[in-house]
Amino acid sequence: MKKDIHPGNYRMVAFKDMSNEDVFITKSTAEAKETITVDGVDYPLVKLEISRTSHPFYTGKTKLVDTAGRIDKFKNKYKKFKQEEE
Repeated sequence: MKKDIHPGNYRMVAFKDMSNEDVFITKSTAEAKETITVDGVDYPLVKLEISRTSHPFYTGKTKLVDTAGRIDKFKNKYKKFKQEEE
């Protein structure tokens, strides 16, 4: 293995999944501007949009996005304004 290629500033960091408020703590070199207190100990906080506790692959739950339905609702809602202009 090559020497001196890995960072040496590993520390315990709290990662928080913002979609379900799950917090897990692990060693990391990630930069953090905020802190969080977990079990009476302050940790640097890194916020995540998705993690293993909320990702559909791991949870087995799929989230269907109905884009066609949204477009149809939008067109129906504003159809009356288009007819008034003509």
